[in-house]
Amino acid sequence: MSQLLDTILLFSLPASGKSEVRRYLASLTPEQCRNDFHMGPTLQLDDYPYVHLMHRIDDELKANGLDYAYYQGPNRPFRDPWTWAVLIELLNEDHANLMTGNKTLAASAAQHLFDRLDAAHAKVGLSQPLGEIPHRIRVRMAEALEAECRVELDFLNRQNAQDKTGRTLVIEAARGGANGSIFPLCPPYGYDTAFQTLSPAILEKASVLYVWVDPSESRRKNIERGRPDGQGSILHHSVPREVMLGQYGCDDMAWLMAQSDRPGTIRVERTLPDGNHYTTKVFHLPVARFDNRSDLTTFVREDQRLWKVKDVKAIHRGLKVAFDQLTTAGR
Repeated sequence: MSQLLDTILLFSLPASGKSEVRRYLASLTPEQCRNDFHMGPTLQLDDYPYVHLMHRIDDELKANGLDYAYYQGPNRPFRDPWTWAVLIELLNEDHANLMTGNKTLAASAAQHLFDRLDAAHAKVGLSQPLGEIPHRIRVRMAEALEAECRVELDFLNRQNAQDKTGRTLVIEAARGGANGSIFPLCPPYGYDTAFQTLSPAILEKASVLYVWVDPSESRRKNIERGRPDGQGSILHHSVPREVMLGQYGCDDMAWLMAQSDRPGTIRVERTLPDGNHYTTKVFHLPVARFDNRSDLTTFVREDQRLWKVKDVKAIHRGLKVAFDQLTTAGR
């Protein structure tokens, strides 16, 4: 048996089936994961909770008579597109804490998130909007958001405390560009910018599993999965139409795969600090596509007791093909 995969970047357009893949993998026995998918029991990181909590912060800012900090409106894109890089910086921090087993003790999980968001904005050269909020309003906002923020912080703390030996980390994110864009996509859009922002510690051990659907299918499934009370759920939230067309109308994964100088990989060239100077380093990330253009994943949203044997066999077979490709791709 080949060596277990260390880190999987589970990337694709919204509603393509990423979260359903994660749920399916979580339903398997350790033996199935190891023997069929070259994976250990999974650890999970995802940038969507931050997307949702930034919306919730904007809700509370508006309720307190202030302007939105992150979005142009409740159903509109980011005010600054470089917020996509902010999300990656938050994942970098989550990864570092996971690898060191760091437990965050915070009297207020909401205030802790506010500080993290401002720090991540500063890392990519953006203003730090929550630092400008009057103290009394910031306290009021933290009280309103504490329960949601505490759930996320407690999850990260529990996961950080686990033994990482023999486990596979799955990091989920969606990126793209405007409908009709030409390639390469202009930063900060697309996966190229994500690869340029991810920490070298992640890139050193990462493979990319791309869930392959057409943009039109992504838009259809995005509408289908949405529930009025589902915006905090990774399985049932719906991305606004303007965002789907303007920021997820296409993506650059196929283009990046075609540009690589090593088949079966994504080539990531980075300029990194090395002592008192900078050096260029090239990462070759093994990549495989899980073909979900004929929907293999929607059934996973249902209660597991309702899953049909033929559906389980189809998703399992498709994933096995993709994971086998990841283990044979050269670095």
